[in-house]
Amino acid sequence: MSTLGIILLAIEGVAISKTAAGFGAAFAAFAASMGISKIGISAMESIARQPEAAGDIRSNMIVAAALIEGVAFFAIVVCFLILFV
Repeated sequence: MSTLGIILLAIEGVAISKTAAGFGAAFAAFAASMGISKIGISAMESIARQPEAAGDIRSNMIVAAALIEGVAFFAIVVCFLILFV
């Protein structure tokens, strides 16, 4: 195989990994949004059933949403490291 063929194969591998990193970041953001929306839906249903527990439900909802955002942020940072390094 010529050196040009080797260079083209190396460039193709880089392009595929960068594309995969972009899709990974998009999937992490999409999954986080779906998770947080599920938390919001469940919290609103719970508050509708027991309005007196709204404070506890709201605080638990915020903690769970923050944990999901942390995991999503970590996944996006890893994807960007793959993309730019």
